[in-house]
Amino acid sequence: MRVSPAFAQCLQAAAVTVAALASPLPTLAQGKPGEGGEGGSSWGLGLGVGSKQQAYRGIDRDTKALPLLQYENQYVKIMGPGAELKLPGLRISDTQRLSFGLIGKYEGSGYEAKDSPYLAGMAEREGGFWLGGKLQWDNEWANVSARWTADASGNSKGQQFSLGLERNFRLGQQFMLSPRLVATWQDRKTVDYYHGVRAGEARAGRAAYLGESGVNTELGLRGMYLFDRHHSVMVDVGVTRLHSGIKNSPLVDRSSETGVFVGYMYRFR
Repeated sequence: MRVSPAFAQCLQAAAVTVAALASPLPTLAQGKPGEGGEGGSSWGLGLGVGSKQQAYRGIDRDTKALPLLQYENQYVKIMGPGAELKLPGLRISDTQRLSFGLIGKYEGSGYEAKDSPYLAGMAEREGGFWLGGKLQWDNEWANVSARWTADASGNSKGQQFSLGLERNFRLGQQFMLSPRLVATWQDRKTVDYYHGVRAGEARAGRAAYLGESGVNTELGLRGMYLFDRHHSVMVDVGVTRLHSGIKNSPLVDRSSETGVFVGYMYRFR
């Protein structure tokens, strides 16, 4: 069964929010000692609605309802379409820690020719599974992360590297607000696969195009409200400014992509 690119992109937006539930507000969401940490586990189920506007010409904003799944123990973390195998970390001080992990995720980029009249005659660009590594520095000022992934499915044969900065503001005992800034470098193969136009696909009004590498910049904001240890609601909004290698593609008519996600989750532990 083929997973639609729009649905998969909504899942990716949801994963950012679901991941935040791995370290929720301490007063209400923490369970018994050890739950979700060493020797324990935490998991939750929920439902959300995601809306994504892609930059491709003629593709309208797509809105999907989607299930949410979050699970974490001492060794693994599962969040939406992604998973992490935890590696030994390093505690620098009471307020600083370095963590390492091997990560995998489903990347839902791409399109089918039927998605837009302007894409008629284009070969399908498929999403795929990306594998790589992660480094995260948690400290009292912000959470800083670095991720490298490569297309393990072999569709684009590309690579991506991202640097992220996120700060959690706890407003009282039940509400958390988390702005973030993420810069993602995409190599030429990734950009060319998803936004290039091959010679055999060129036609009047759609010239052949060879994609170039570049850096996308995302600015996002997440809000989360915990009613108690089990029930929570969340909202996540984000806008991604596209680099020139994408914006110059004849397949694109926007300089940015936007996403909104609203969801509810029940945490069992």
